[in-house]
Amino acid sequence: MTAAATADRRARVAASLPEGLDALLVTNLVNVRYLSGFTGSNGALLLTRAGDATFATDGRYVTQAAAEVPDLEVLETRAVGPALVEAAGRQGVRRLGIETEHVTVAVQARLAAVDGAPELVACRPVVEPLRAAKDEAELAALTQACAITDAAFATAVASLRPGVTERDVAWTLQSAMHDHGAEAPAFDSIVAFGGHSAIPHHQPTDRPLRPGDLVKLDFGARYAGYHADMTRTVAVAPVADWQRDLHALVHDIQQRCRDRTVHGAAPAALDSYARELITDAGHQPAHGLGHGVGLEIHESPFLTPGSAADTLADRVPVTVEPGVYLPGRGGVRIEDTVVVRLAATECLTASTRDLIEIS
Repeated sequence: MTAAATADRRARVAASLPEGLDALLVTNLVNVRYLSGFTGSNGALLLTRAGDATFATDGRYVTQAAAEVPDLEVLETRAVGPALVEAAGRQGVRRLGIETEHVTVAVQARLAAVDGAPELVACRPVVEPLRAAKDEAELAALTQACAITDAAFATAVASLRPGVTERDVAWTLQSAMHDHGAEAPAFDSIVAFGGHSAIPHHQPTDRPLRPGDLVKLDFGARYAGYHADMTRTVAVAPVADWQRDLHALVHDIQQRCRDRTVHGAAPAALDSYARELITDAGHQPAHGLGHGVGLEIHESPFLTPGSAADTLADRVPVTVEPGVYLPGRGGVRIEDTVVVRLAATECLTASTRDLIEIS
């Protein structure tokens, strides 16, 4: 991430500040990273309407900040929020927006107690909507994260044999992602055998793989801060007709939803379409169709009922992940990370969506 890129982001955020605010205090660490490049665990940013910015962190990160935030003034302090509120007062800021979705009541009280503090104003999310559309460097990192995810999937499928446990396969996925260059898993991998595959967010156990099991793998790699997300469901012989039929149904629904996930589509309408397809097939929808991915594994826009996003814009990556679950028997989810483009939507996760039958 270059200083020019973060400076451009700060300028766009400053230009979109709600009317009446003189500045914004950014305390959410993901937003701090997006606007400054800082990757440490204690930092905050003061951004004025004019586009001027002050960064604060503590002594543990001074050297790191010099490398990652070379273009900003750095305040060295443990209490980064209060220090920047005090700085805002000195700079003549009268009304200071705070990220109330990320600030506790206790923290807000400490900020308000700072001598000379400006008026603190609850601010709607400003940074998150701008983070939704990625620049090409961000998309390159996400593309690499997805390539690592695909490679790990191949390794995990090769490890599936009777007796291996869900936890074994989860560790195999983590090791494979590391071996292929991931900095970390994007989230805790979901590995679900047999009836466990009907639980949308099952946590891996010591349950061993048995003949006739469906195997649901939902996982992703993180690369340069960007999170991939993919789900595939495979089957272990002997494979029953109902398992093939269920997989074929979800495959068809996912393809139809992918075909509609294009520039200008409304996220809530996409979710509604997926629910309609699942309901028409005689099943009960269990979760939203998808979500944005980037510096967080779940971020705007959300393909859910009542989504706040109006339409999908250019260069917005989202997941498309319908699932159908039969409690006690098994479930199928197929998920891809795709990027909406003006001309056509690009799929970044390339692993086959056809049913793999392991003999």
